[in-house]
Amino acid sequence: MCEWGDTVEIELMISASLGHTGNTYKKLVSIDRCIAPIVKALNDVGMTTVASCCGHGKQPGTIALVNGREIMIFANYEDARRVNKLFLPINT
Repeated sequence: MCEWGDTVEIELMISASLGHTGNTYKKLVSIDRCIAPIVKALNDVGMTTVASCCGHGKQPGTIALVNGREIMIFANYEDARRVNKLFLPINT
């Protein structure tokens, strides 16, 4: 994960439902450098994002989607497995 403040600007389409004008428009947005490619890819395929943070090595990263869902990004496999154990098994 990158340091706080290590961002890049990417151009994203802002959904009409998120703007005050009621129109879709493009906007340059600062995104943490290490997750910017993921955020751009999600938006490019129509999965509109509304917020993101890589966690900067202190917590899991997150990407919030316009539909209310949130994607968590872990720095490594072991951290992801520890969090996974907090939930009930899905195949029971």
